[in-house]
Amino acid sequence: MVRLREETAVRLTRRRASALLAVPAAVAALVAPVGGYAANRAAAPPAPVPEPAGSECRTSVEGSRTIAYCHNPYPSIDLVRLHTECVRWWDVDADGKAVAVGPGETVRLDDRCWKEVASAWVSHRRGS
Repeated sequence: MVRLREETAVRLTRRRASALLAVPAAVAALVAPVGGYAANRAAAPPAPVPEPAGSECRTSVEGSRTIAYCHNPYPSIDLVRLHTECVRWWDVDADGKAVAVGPGETVRLDDRCWKEVASAWVSHRRGS
């Protein structure tokens, strides 16, 4: 009976040993492709730096009127658009038409609600 327990213990130990040896091999197989990918990625040329663009805008709300002044200090054209959201459900929200702001130019955008203004913001799009 003692011999049977020793054989069972030895079998379990061998199984555990083989399983423990298989785990590092599996981890190494998973890590190896990642290392190769990182080496190839490091050799890639750096991405080009985008040219700065976009107008600087200041918006203000006075009562039911919204006014925005946008200045473009960059050499590219920027298309700006004023969006006004009104407080009342029956008051129509407004999206103004896009206005081109050339290099060194300042434009004024204005809009209004019938009653109160909830929020106002300016969106930008690069012009051509």
